[in-house]
Amino acid sequence: MRRIKIVLGIEGYEPEWHHDADALAAVHRTRFVRLIGRKLRSSWLMWDMAERGWFADGPVILDFGITHVEITHRKFDECAITWDQIDLNVPIDWYEHFDWRPDPHAALRHARGCVLRAVNIIELVTVAEWRPRVLHAVEFLFDGARLAIYNAMDENGITDVPEDELPVTNWRRVHVA
Repeated sequence: MRRIKIVLGIEGYEPEWHHDADALAAVHRTRFVRLIGRKLRSSWLMWDMAERGWFADGPVILDFGITHVEITHRKFDECAITWDQIDLNVPIDWYEHFDWRPDPHAALRHARGCVLRAVNIIELVTVAEWRPRVLHAVEFLFDGARLAIYNAMDENGITDVPEDELPVTNWRRVHVA
């Protein structure tokens, strides 16, 4: 009998954590390639009803119609990308005050309806010998929008800051699709 995993109260959610941008890109490249040219239909965030706000430890879900991509960051530089593991119709079974909310973040709303043109993994380049590169974000470039889901120190962050405002010398972009 197969045991059903429950992570963050989400039945069937089984994230596999990566801390290397090249490895993360290689594992997910084929699936991301299939999303190029598709519109972002909606997005979903885990919502803490008691706190009345986004629970940033939970996955960010992007709905492209044919599939959902689920992205979560944790610790200093770990990221997990899963595909269609989360059924939004199944209640979150964790402390009884979590739910899913559609498009609650302005950056997500800005990208909704836009056509996906590229996906990249962004690494922060450091001077530390023990960790010269740190996995930082999954970047989605759309027609007319940029969306990055990034590591905000042990939780997810979301931004739509244009790429021309990023400090060029401190970042390494690994092209995925």
